[in-house]
Amino acid sequence: MRRAVYPGSYDPVTNGHLDIIERAAKVFDEVVIAVMINKSKQTLFTVDERTEMLSDVTSHLTNVRVDSWHGLLVQYCEKYGIKAIVKGMRAVSDFDYELQMAQMNQQLSGVDTLFMPTSPAYSFLSSSLVKEVAKYGGDVAHLLPAQVNEHLIKRLNVQRAPGE
Repeated sequence: MRRAVYPGSYDPVTNGHLDIIERAAKVFDEVVIAVMINKSKQTLFTVDERTEMLSDVTSHLTNVRVDSWHGLLVQYCEKYGIKAIVKGMRAVSDFDYELQMAQMNQQLSGVDTLFMPTSPAYSFLSSSLVKEVAKYGGDVAHLLPAQVNEHLIKRLNVQRAPGE
């Protein structure tokens, strides 16, 4: 069985993430979306919320499952017998860092990283940018799955202070 892991923070999952997930699901027998836990990173959504949103938006893909992990990604791969990591590449600026990470992961564990270029429609898209635009009232509905956009609007409305 050809298995791959697609790691990320997914805070929140965007249409760009979903594009990579759907395309990877056509290449691999199983794709595991790994919501990576980084305690030093402040997130808008909890791990459970991000996992739930991802499960919801990928429910149509029978060979995709969602999990979470705290620690080195290659340890996850070794524990579950996964031999490939999928990474979406938006721009050349992503490449330098991701290449170093891929080479380190390969040296540590023998796990290979496959770079998948993002569809041009999503080359500018990041979760951070979506949150920033939404925080100031910008419409990001076309950049997110509908149910994720609803969660984002609800969360930002809750977090806005009175008078903002």
